Amino acid sequence: MDDVERAILITFDESGAIDSELKSQAVNFCQQIKETPSICSLCIEKLCFCKLVQVQFWCLQTLHEVIRVKYGSMSLEEKNFVRKSVFSMACLEGIDDKMCAVSDSPAFIKNKLAQILVTLIYLEYPLIWSSIFVDFLPHLSKGALVIDMFSRLLKALDDELVSMDYPRTPEEMGVAGRVKDAMRLQCVPQIVRAWYDIVSMFRNSDPEICTTVLDCMSRYVSWIDIGLIVNDAFILLLFELILIDGLSEQLRGAAAGCVLAVVSKRMNAQSKLSLLKNLQLSRVFGLISDDNDYDLVSRVAALITGYAMEVLECSKRVNSEDAKVVSMELLDEVLPTVFYAMQNCEMDAAFSIVQFLSGYVATMKMFSPLQEKQMLHISQILEVIRTQIRYDPMYRNNLDILDKIGMEEEDRMVEFRKDLFVLLRNVGRVAPEVTQIFIRNSLASAIASSSDRNVEEVEAALSLIYALGESMSDEAMRAGNGLLSELVTNLLSTRFPCHSNRLVALVYLETITRYMKFVQENTQYIPLVLATLLDERGIHHQNIYVSRRASYLFMRVVKLLKSKLVPFIETILQSLEDIVARFTSMNFASKEAAGSEDGVHIFEAIGLLIGMEDVPLEKQSDYLSSLLTPLCRQVEVMLMNAKVLNPEESPLKLANIQQIIMVINALSKGFGGRLVTGSRPAIGHMFKQTLDVLLQILVEFPKVEPLRTKVLSFIHCMVDTIGTSVFPYLPKALEQLLAESEPKEMVGFLLLLNQLICKFSTLVHDILDEVFPAIAGRILSSIRRVADSSGLEANTEACVQIFIKLIKDWCGGPYGEEKVPGFQSFMIETFATNCCLYSVLDKSFEFCDANTLILFGEIVLAQKVMYEKFGDDFLVHFVSKTFSSAHCPQNLAEQYCQKLKGGEFKVLRSFYQSLIENLRLQQNGSLVFR
Repeated sequence: MDDVERAILITFDESGAIDSELKSQAVNFCQQIKETPSICSLCIEKLCFCKLVQVQFWCLQTLHEVIRVKYGSMSLEEKNFVRKSVFSMACLEGIDDKMCAVSDSPAFIKNKLAQILVTLIYLEYPLIWSSIFVDFLPHLSKGALVIDMFSRLLKALDDELVSMDYPRTPEEMGVAGRVKDAMRLQCVPQIVRAWYDIVSMFRNSDPEICTTVLDCMSRYVSWIDIGLIVNDAFILLLFELILIDGLSEQLRGAAAGCVLAVVSKRMNAQSKLSLLKNLQLSRVFGLISDDNDYDLVSRVAALITGYAMEVLECSKRVNSEDAKVVSMELLDEVLPTVFYAMQNCEMDAAFSIVQFLSGYVATMKMFSPLQEKQMLHISQILEVIRTQIRYDPMYRNNLDILDKIGMEEEDRMVEFRKDLFVLLRNVGRVAPEVTQIFIRNSLASAIASSSDRNVEEVEAALSLIYALGESMSDEAMRAGNGLLSELVTNLLSTRFPCHSNRLVALVYLETITRYMKFVQENTQYIPLVLATLLDERGIHHQNIYVSRRASYLFMRVVKLLKSKLVPFIETILQSLEDIVARFTSMNFASKEAAGSEDGVHIFEAIGLLIGMEDVPLEKQSDYLSSLLTPLCRQVEVMLMNAKVLNPEESPLKLANIQQIIMVINALSKGFGGRLVTGSRPAIGHMFKQTLDVLLQILVEFPKVEPLRTKVLSFIHCMVDTIGTSVFPYLPKALEQLLAESEPKEMVGFLLLLNQLICKFSTLVHDILDEVFPAIAGRILSSIRRVADSSGLEANTEACVQIFIKLIKDWCGGPYGEEKVPGFQSFMIETFATNCCLYSVLDKSFEFCDANTLILFGEIVLAQKVMYEKFGDDFLVHFVSKTFSSAHCPQNLAEQYCQKLKGGEFKVLRSFYQSLIENLRLQQNGSLVFR
């Protein structure tokens, strides 16, 4: 072993035993060797003698790089030497009487050699090296090793250059066309003859090499003369290989792949139809059975599906009636096998079959009415859908408890079902009555099914009903078209033995909710719907995932049915008594209740129910008081004990307060402003008392961000609910919210200000006038900290975005009326000076930092928006006063004005960055760069 081989072995070593410095030296040494003029000779010499695969791979990889990169600068002699040597290696010929060691090497070495040959073909065929394929063919008589190498060459040629399955540059496409044209003229017939001879000769003795040849051949059928394959000899051979029992399953599958390539070849529709008919593909239909190998069944299923798709395509493109009849006959012949394959075989062709069936159903729209045979096919398609959407019982427990395996299976099935449900909707449009009858019968069959299949059968039947509802218009659903009335009645009145299963319970709830438009028009079903949502099938289900989803769906149903539920309020509240008690009882501080999601939806639903004007005032007051009083009392008790909370209890107690604020907020959403402030002020008084209590949280827990956020959300709600009655509470609320707010919280705070301005206009002038300087100071302070901040606060572009939004919302344009007096002058004199100039002049404002560049872009955008809204008032002050204070040269100031007025944001941003960098260079001491 010489130094070169040792160095190559060291570079490939991944054991960790090699010293890093030694490895680095080896890498550098190998790189130096690559740069030597004799590198090609060195590599070829090593390939002749050395059997170390690391050395072989390095030499082949280096040769490949040299040919790709330095081909133009290589001498004619060197090109001839490389060409001859590489070809000799591939054909098992000696190089200068030395036998190449690559012939016994692993597949990846041979693939690399094939890749080098393809690169030479790219560069030299057919103008320079015109005989490569013709010269290779005689060597195939040497046997399997050379046949294998020739197949690797053809596969690599397809992968690297010819196949359109990969993106190609225009140059590559041009070369591919040149190579294919030359091969068609020169050698394709000889290559096809060689394929035929090899497969005929070795089919029994070496099925593996025959499989390799046929897999290679299937890649070339798309662009060679089809007559070379579709003839009595070759087609007969391919079908013999597919049909004869006892042959290698891989060889039979490879032959099926070649016939699929023939079937898929692009040609005139009439010619294609004749080809498809003459193939007599029905002779392979019987191979789709459980008795055969999985790989063979998959390949034959893919062939049958491809054949069916091509027949369908021909039926659309042929013009004569006779041709259309032929295509329909072929479809009728193949469809039963397609259905059987889809229902009984696990295979990769499932997606293709669904695509074919979708196309087939689409053609049925042309037939009205459907013929008996087509109706039968529709029923079979529906059965295929039902079979395919069923879960495998082996995952039943995983899906019920939703462990990792269950989540993965559910995600896979959700994705897999998408196309099947699209197909179902299409079938429903073509044959609505047949579809509804099938779905009704599926539900009846599922109810009657044995317990070992009950869960999956019921879940699939319910999913079909849900999917049917997705495809129906609101009008059709309200009217209960077809069998819909019967379906919904059966659905609501059936109690499934497997209702405890998570999947069944969830899809049942989703399906019931899907048909609420029907229930809205047929109110006699409301008691059944409420029972489903409120009992152990819904909110009181044993599975937490089901009960939470039921809570959300119940809230949606309440929103939809509204006043129709008034007669049922007492019943509903009694059913929810235990749920509500979890939040209103004084021992709410429990780990079970903390953080649960169902309460928010349930309280929002209750708020919607009891907040309607249809509810008498006395009852409404009682209902609301019975909820708000205990909730607020718990908050008051917590506030009184705030100072003595022990560290262990504190997180849980705070989480409980947070949950209480959320349910109060949700409850209040059901009460409209007109009712609260107009017809029933007593209700408004209750909410004002509640607001007074919750604002104390900001005082006692000023630095607990989740609590601050939830209180802010409640204030938002109260602005809409109690209107101007919120004013007395605003100064205290705004002061507390602003006191400890972090930059990210300022977004929510300013949204509140925006809400106040948009709702009350000048009525809030005095409040905002008092608080605005503090807001501006807080935001500017946050921006100045950008360079020093490494955490979440570094996202200060959010602060600048807020000012941009405020400018757009509050300012109508140059000389327009100000919604907030003094805001424009503040932006021009303070914000523009401090944020848009001084903060970016600071050398700690790093332009090389990605986050800082994002902030800089927002600052430049703010200048454009200020010019658009404030006009020359902004420009005069910013250029004449602010730029002057930074000693900006006059010519740069004038260019800035031009760029700002020009409208191109990218140009302005680029110029402004260069302007700032120029100003930094002056460093004249007259401006303090903070």
